[in-house]
Amino acid sequence: MRDTVYFLAFDGFADWHAAHALCEIRRPGEWQLKTVGFSMQPVLSMAGLRVVPELTLEEMDTKRAAMLIVPGGYLWEHGHDDEAVEAVRRMHAAGTSVAAVDSGVLVLAQAGMLDARRHTGSWPGHLGAHVPAYTGSEFFAATALAVSDDGVITASQLGSVEFAREVIRALDLYSPSDREHWYRLFKHALPPPWCAGEATAAVAA
Repeated sequence: MRDTVYFLAFDGFADWHAAHALCEIRRPGEWQLKTVGFSMQPVLSMAGLRVVPELTLEEMDTKRAAMLIVPGGYLWEHGHDDEAVEAVRRMHAAGTSVAAVDSGVLVLAQAGMLDARRHTGSWPGHLGAHVPAYTGSEFFAATALAVSDDGVITASQLGSVEFAREVIRALDLYSPSDREHWYRLFKHALPPPWCAGEATAAVAA
């Protein structure tokens, strides 16, 4: 039973990249959300939040894993990604979706997952500059803030809401119409129909 989403935390990870997605994953109460690390040692996010991993990358359960989320962080631009590359390869090969934001996309490129899949990132040229073996530039969607293709989700550093929408869709959270209302709410501040009465009352007050 695939009921677990793993989130990779490491020193300097960008805590806001997946914040929307993580909140929506936990909201229904149907998913296990577990924090994984390179070790069990506490780490500090880019904003200084202290996070304690629950297990290591090697301990992830491929049979229960629905998704592995890799946030961005300066770590990836300095080549410290061997364990993460192996982890995303192993998880995706087992049928798990993998999702990455900003420089976290470098991990997927290093794993060879973006050479023949539509994908995006923070800017054209970023992947090739840091991953010499990357050959997927023709599949790079420069105008998209988030892209999903064959169980691989990628997003720009500016696409946290779009990233969350793709994660929500991949995990089949909510109905298609509710997902669209969720996106309009957080992207454009347009309240969903079920909140219209509350919004009207608030303005009147």
